Amino acid sequence: MIAAGRPKAPPARPYKGKSLLAALDDFTAVDIETTGLSPRYSAIIELGAVRFRGGRPREEVSLLVNPGFDLPPAITALTGITDDMLWTAPPIADVLPYFLDFVGSDVILGHNVNFDVNFLYDKALALGLEPLANDFVDTLRLSRRLYPEYRRHRLCDLSERFGVVPDTAHRALADCYTAAACYQYMKTKI
Repeated sequence: MIAAGRPKAPPARPYKGKSLLAALDDFTAVDIETTGLSPRYSAIIELGAVRFRGGRPREEVSLLVNPGFDLPPAITALTGITDDMLWTAPPIADVLPYFLDFVGSDVILGHNVNFDVNFLYDKALALGLEPLANDFVDTLRLSRRLYPEYRRHRLCDLSERFGVVPDTAHRALADCYTAAACYQYMKTKI
């Protein structure tokens, strides 16, 4: 029995990959945009991934996803994604298998990517797909480790600090490129 007021334990993810602190040249940068913070109660509305080989981008994928309900106004304000943009987009069941196939067995890179990995893991299981088991490099974790003197480690803070100019914020593909550029900067310090 759980005592009142105690938070529930996070769901077990026995096949989830490991969080790495590593300097890699081959990886796939991944970012998702969602309707909220909980994989259980929120939906994915955008998937982005960029495959890097030898430290250079080689292929990319960007997919909008229809969540099946209207977006909260705060999500539209944050991402710029509107209900009209998602009206004709396919549902997650149609795009997630393709997206996971694109990522393949690559190490995943992203900022606060543990969030993205958990979402993708849980959504894959809910759809009867193999769970996402890729190892991952989190630029948030890496920044906290390399720069403990900094108070903030948001992606916008890192991009400003490292001179990375993002195309836009809170859009999946743009955040993939921004996180990868910040990673390229930080991996020289590893």
